[in-house]
Amino acid sequence: MSSVVITPAMTPGRAREIADTLDLRALPPDFYANPYPVYAALREREPVKRMPDGSFLLTRYADLVAVYRDAQAFSSDKKVEFTPKYGAGSPLLEHHTTSLVFNDPPLHTRVRKLIMGALTRRAIAGMEAGLVQLVDRLLDGIEAKGGGDLVEDFASAIPVEIIGNLLGVPHDERGPLRAWSLAILGALEPRLTPQQEELGNRSVREFTDYLRGLVAQRRRQPGDPEHDVLTRLIQGEEAGEQLSESELLQNCIFILNAGHETTTNLIGNALVALHEWPAQKEALLRGALDDEARMATAVEEFLRFESSNQLGNRRALRACEVGGVALPEGALVTLCIGAANRDPAQFAHPDVLDLARPENRHLAFGFGIHQCAGLSLARLEGRIAIGRFLARFRAYRLTESPTRGGRARFRGFLRAPFAF
Repeated sequence: MSSVVITPAMTPGRAREIADTLDLRALPPDFYANPYPVYAALREREPVKRMPDGSFLLTRYADLVAVYRDAQAFSSDKKVEFTPKYGAGSPLLEHHTTSLVFNDPPLHTRVRKLIMGALTRRAIAGMEAGLVQLVDRLLDGIEAKGGGDLVEDFASAIPVEIIGNLLGVPHDERGPLRAWSLAILGALEPRLTPQQEELGNRSVREFTDYLRGLVAQRRRQPGDPEHDVLTRLIQGEEAGEQLSESELLQNCIFILNAGHETTTNLIGNALVALHEWPAQKEALLRGALDDEARMATAVEEFLRFESSNQLGNRRALRACEVGGVALPEGALVTLCIGAANRDPAQFAHPDVLDLARPENRHLAFGFGIHQCAGLSLARLEGRIAIGRFLARFRAYRLTESPTRGGRARFRGFLRAPFAF
């Protein structure tokens, strides 16, 4: 194995120390580098942990599933939580309280139905040929240079193009999309710095201004609603169920953000993990990389092992109990997806990357009515991108330690230089 350090070890004592005093708003650097020993300590010692701000952090798989299942008791609406965080009238507040993921029915139901209408099994299958061409063009460019960066030159370029196609964003106008997405999602971190807040608000304003022009153009020249998500959102359902202008704009931003960083992290995390687990990489290379079922199983394990989205949130609508702990009405609950996906009560040898793992019922896409609407598309992107990268660069190697994103909610890398 290369001497490049990816996931530094953490002693049990240090993990317990962080777990005992855990505050998501003040996390130490070694937590960001490797949170999993801390998650293990929490599961063992305090699986429903009362946090310094009065909220509760859940780390057991069964407890997360129980909350996901009970949408009547646990709300996804973030107006109560986000108003003091972002301030009334701020662009970030308008965005994050209007987008699909942070709402309850009926808005959630209306928007999800419209989006899913353009993400049918047939529509996603029709994207595969174009996705293969895109991946091969990226690989050609990397090969011509003799190397590159797994994130900047490959992983991050794929979802921007795919989501750009879904929304019909002209190719020469896609430049700012990644930066806008990173800034808006970065503002979801438990601790929001003034710099993150300012950049997040500015990014929402700039993105919204851009989308107004794109929406006006699409109203004049509609696309095919079976494939063009923006046209479908504009036209609404045949019965006349249409989105308001704010709902339309903010959910266009959501579609890009939801499909961008999480898929970037899936691809980047997978290729870095294979470098860290060479025996698993060799086992994968010994088989047929174009075997859809085999690669699909591997993708599920990448999703479980290093979940792109590590944290979710709910609010208790009434007094209830989770994991034997009483929660008061109004309690804010953080669902630790990264911890649940390493729970030994659900997964055998959870800290081992096993690309042939059977019955892999991970929670990387959530569960219940808020399960990720784009999960089939993300799986397709992961399978094609990872498989074709390995087929082209079987002996790739990291040339320096990759740079983590430095965030608790979204786990991935900013940079991962490599050669072959």
